[in-house]
Amino acid sequence: MSREPTDSRELALAEQLLDVVRARAGRDVEAEAMVTRTELALTRFAVSFVHQNVADDTTVVHLRLHLDGRTAAGATTMTSSDTVSEFVARTIGQARLLPPDPGWPGLAPPAPATGTGSLDEATAAATPAERAARVRAFIDAAGGLEAAGFCRTRSTWGAFANSAGHALVGATSDAAMDGIGRARSGSGGAPSDGVARFASPRLADIDGARLGARAAAKARAGLDPVDIPPGTYHVVLEPAAASDIVFLLAVEAFNGRAISDGTSFAEIGATQFDSSISIIDDATESGAIGLPFDADGTPKHRLELVRDGVTVAAAHDRRTAAQAGATSTGHGIGAASFGAFPANLALLPAGGNAGGGADRDVHEVDGPIADSGVAALVSEVDRGLLVSDIWYTRVLDPRRLVVTGLTRNGVWLIEAGELTRPVSTLRFTQSYPAALAAGGVAGIGPVSPHAVGEDWIESDLRAPSLSLRSWNITGGAAG
Repeated sequence: MSREPTDSRELALAEQLLDVVRARAGRDVEAEAMVTRTELALTRFAVSFVHQNVADDTTVVHLRLHLDGRTAAGATTMTSSDTVSEFVARTIGQARLLPPDPGWPGLAPPAPATGTGSLDEATAAATPAERAARVRAFIDAAGGLEAAGFCRTRSTWGAFANSAGHALVGATSDAAMDGIGRARSGSGGAPSDGVARFASPRLADIDGARLGARAAAKARAGLDPVDIPPGTYHVVLEPAAASDIVFLLAVEAFNGRAISDGTSFAEIGATQFDSSISIIDDATESGAIGLPFDADGTPKHRLELVRDGVTVAAAHDRRTAAQAGATSTGHGIGAASFGAFPANLALLPAGGNAGGGADRDVHEVDGPIADSGVAALVSEVDRGLLVSDIWYTRVLDPRRLVVTGLTRNGVWLIEAGELTRPVSTLRFTQSYPAALAAGGVAGIGPVSPHAVGEDWIESDLRAPSLSLRSWNITGGAAG
């Protein structure tokens, strides 16, 4: 059931919560409520057949209040009048049992909205048949290879209100497809998987046939891989692999809580990246995915974090901003222990220009390379590796952002600017900022429109293909 964000059912529920809080705790309580309603629909396929089609419609109510110097927060999916009243009573009771909270930053004051979000009505109203048609196109384009993956649509309507008289509404939608094609070797070797992913605010932008053909080409080109020894290699990371760098920069580096705790390498005013790199967060850009305000009720604005290699800012919620003597940048997620999360982070060429949207503007080339921008980076490498994707990444040292993980869905040896042989799965152990430091970036290719985000936190990341001069391969899949 799609509708405009100005339809204020969520706002009415948020204001109802505040009324109950005032009735139970008095007018001196500081309280804020955020209500989000999300419609999520998912069509999954395996062994080249749709095997699951599910839909979920969930309203979540978040309440945070500050009473007698103590702060409590809670969430519920129960929205009847009786359950709302019980929920408020429990939260007030928790506040009276908690220790004082001297870091409480106060409520967000009334501020004008920066927009109402990026809701696409057609995506919000998408049917199972529309998703299944894209799955069919993916499978057909895979040309007989075993295919698996999903196509999903999601729409969220949100409202925020607090007892300082501040209120905002917004809505957003997005769609994503993530699929693999699996090829099998006639020599009895291990199967080879190729992947293709795409995300957009609009389901209409997803081309299942194009993605299926891309995944199949990668799978076929990855058969009968060779082993290579550990060592330091020049790598070309496709956007799917580079998106893990962008995600961990958002979580571990530019999070104001991590900076104040001393676990982030980010240092405002220092040259910490190659001069070819800029990093921005902008939930207000046309086509950005996400609500236009954060969990504190702060409207979002464009935030420049790195300019031509120099770290110039950090992301803050109201609490971390108060601690740092700064102003909230609108990146609160409602979790004081986590801090701020720049959910619309993009790593861009110097100057902060994405260059026109990349993926849909380049010409695809044959074989495992997805687009001409990646091919151009590969052509400039004398000896190195093309990496399609990485996963199972874990942070070993947050202060230096040293990460270990595995490659997947295709690695190829580059020799004299050409792909020569597929390579077996590799383990790497690498400091991400060291790989991106001055002199480490040999080239930056097209920026992906949107990465398919993490399951545990909603994000809209944009990553380019990266040519990096030094990447530490520490072993194979076994270690």
